[in-house]
Amino acid sequence: MKDFYNDIIDNEAEDVDVKEQLYKYLVHWRWFLGSIIVCIILAFLYLRYTTPNYEAVTSILVKDEKKGGMLSELSAFSDLGLGGNMKNNVDNEIEVLKSRTLVENTIKKLNLTTGLFVEGKVIDRDIYAQAPIRINFINKSVAFNEAEAILKCDLLDLNTFSLENETENQETFIIKNKKEFKFGEKIQTKIGTLIIDKTSFFSMKETDDLKSINIVISPLDEVTENFREKLKVESVSKTSSVVNISISDPVGKKAEDFLDNMIQIYNNDAAEDKNYISENTSKFIAGRLSLIAKELDGVEQDVESFKKTNRLTDIDSEAKLFIEDAAEYDKKGIETEIQLNVASSLLDFIKKSNNSDLLPTNMISDKGDAGALINSYNQLVLDRNRILKSATTENPSVIKLDQQISSLKVSVVESIKRLQSNLQIQNRDFKGQEGILKSKIGKIPVQERQFRVIARQQKVKEELYLYLLQKREETAISLAATEPNARVIDAARADKKPISPKKKIIYLAGLLLGICVPFGIIYTNNLLDTKIKSKLDLEGKTPIPFIGDVPTSHDTKELIKTESRSSSAEAIRIVRTNLEFMLNKVPNGVAKTIFVTSTFSSEGKTFISANLAGTFALSGKKVLLAGMDIRNPKFSEYIDVPNLGLTNYLSSSDKNIQDYIIKHKKFENFYILPSGIIPPNPAELLMGKKVDELFEQLKKEYDYIIVDTAPVSLVTDTLLIAKNADTFVYVMRANVLEKHMLSIANTLYKENKLPNMCIVLNDTDSTKGYGYGYGYGTVLNKPWYKRFF
Repeated sequence: MKDFYNDIIDNEAEDVDVKEQLYKYLVHWRWFLGSIIVCIILAFLYLRYTTPNYEAVTSILVKDEKKGGMLSELSAFSDLGLGGNMKNNVDNEIEVLKSRTLVENTIKKLNLTTGLFVEGKVIDRDIYAQAPIRINFINKSVAFNEAEAILKCDLLDLNTFSLENETENQETFIIKNKKEFKFGEKIQTKIGTLIIDKTSFFSMKETDDLKSINIVISPLDEVTENFREKLKVESVSKTSSVVNISISDPVGKKAEDFLDNMIQIYNNDAAEDKNYISENTSKFIAGRLSLIAKELDGVEQDVESFKKTNRLTDIDSEAKLFIEDAAEYDKKGIETEIQLNVASSLLDFIKKSNNSDLLPTNMISDKGDAGALINSYNQLVLDRNRILKSATTENPSVIKLDQQISSLKVSVVESIKRLQSNLQIQNRDFKGQEGILKSKIGKIPVQERQFRVIARQQKVKEELYLYLLQKREETAISLAATEPNARVIDAARADKKPISPKKKIIYLAGLLLGICVPFGIIYTNNLLDTKIKSKLDLEGKTPIPFIGDVPTSHDTKELIKTESRSSSAEAIRIVRTNLEFMLNKVPNGVAKTIFVTSTFSSEGKTFISANLAGTFALSGKKVLLAGMDIRNPKFSEYIDVPNLGLTNYLSSSDKNIQDYIIKHKKFENFYILPSGIIPPNPAELLMGKKVDELFEQLKKEYDYIIVDTAPVSLVTDTLLIAKNADTFVYVMRANVLEKHMLSIANTLYKENKLPNMCIVLNDTDSTKGYGYGYGYGTVLNKPWYKRFF
């Protein structure tokens, strides 16, 4: 049962009626309408007297190396790693454009610390764009940038004007008293010499039309910060080097001039920086060239002295020739050694040979007589051997040939020895020449190392000299053609429509504010108000049936009558009708017993009890109104009753209840049982059996019994007699009972301690649509918004 009850409460709580929530606010439509009208008027006044701001925008292309821009002057030394941190990029240039120094220089150039204003009814008007006079300070003092003053300039005629200090603070006075001056005259002030000249706009005005002009002098820092706050510098995209610069000001022309001059100063400063770097670079290169030229001349003289000392022209070429000659002598020496070995072998062979042996030919490469002698010798041996084939060794021809062979052999041996001696001489000569060449070749590495040291110095000095010559020309070109840091794509132009205040947004804000203010007040009031006000506050928070609400009565002491047509009377009649549905299970012939209770006292349960009884009595039913709130009886406030009643009956044993029941004088079937004297033991009286017996008796005599009981949260009296009730009317008073006190009624209903409970909401506000504003012959008063549906 408990879970079922909680589910009902949760489901009803989740079911939010949007229309009912909306109605809480629509009932106060007059407040919303008044608030909207007031806020719209305030928005109109704000737009009327607020100085509009116009935005000027310019676009520039920043030279960015990363995106194809111009390199800086130090890029000439980029191959040496110099100037790497001096590169331009969009992010850096944006910060430069937003810098305080650049803004301050622009303000100084345009003389924006001095403003010209014409007095208006509410606000002063800046006449920068069409000023008839021009202000110029020369010989400025140290205090000029911190000066703050207002001078009133009255244009007296076409040639003269008067000046007067407008501020009351004497510390800000920059001239003494009011004086007349001529245009172009030098005026001595505390902050410098002031000169006021006429502009081209002055001639357009007649003397009678000239007005007073306020010359406002502001501190430089203040004006600078003001412009910096309004200045916006943004890159178009991450991949682009185009930058948009914008600023807003009440005078569009001033905003345009500021942006144009700021870009001009920015480019001039960048050019000066670049030229300054180039000039210093040029001076540095000229000094280095002079020094390097001297060092290069000294190195070249060292090269000349080294070659003369070592008798060298080209070390590499001469070393190559030495190596080739040494190889040639080595080759010839080897050949000589071979010939010597051949000659020694040939001599050994000749010693061991006889007259029949032939000597080897073509072994000797000598072009002398050794070869010819060997050939002659071999020919004699061949002749001898041929003769021996047909003769003996004793043959005279053979003997003669032997003698010739022996003689020729001696000649061959001597010839070979002479050849051997020549070869030995040649071999020694070759060895000597080879040794000389090897000695020279051995000296080449040392000479080459020494020459390389000198040549390296010569090369470094020469390349550095050529490098500096090249950079000197590059720097000269850079000085001759310094390119600006940024190119203006779109010149500054101010919009014709102001960016602030925007009329649509201001009026929309006024409308929203007009709605939100009463909405917030009502919402806060509802949020902080914990009282039950209407049936809406009960829906979703209690499962107890609701049978009606009773609006505030004009006369709470007067009971309902037949001719009553008030909203309270009609509400009581509706409650009576709904009670019939609550009592439809009561059998006929038995009085229908209706108990009326509440959470606390002063919620109107006695008022409801008395009027319900009167309503039933007017319908022709016999009704008894019993007062069982014996601790705090209040029947006397509505009906003239004696101080005797129920408690007197319950406390005595031989009394008849009829002795205490009285009839209402103005109603035919209305009977009353007063509470009687307040007893010292009310709970004990109500616990007795006599109470049950009393109800059994009265139910047989009346059609309806209306019982006014005690509040359930204060005493237990009502719970003691609850079993005798057919239904309980639980009265809750609007704007009195706290919402969280509904838990008491819900608990009683859930635990069935008060049988057949129903709720009546008392003292509701009918003017807010919570009650009943109609009767016989009256017109139904619907809320205003329902008339359109």
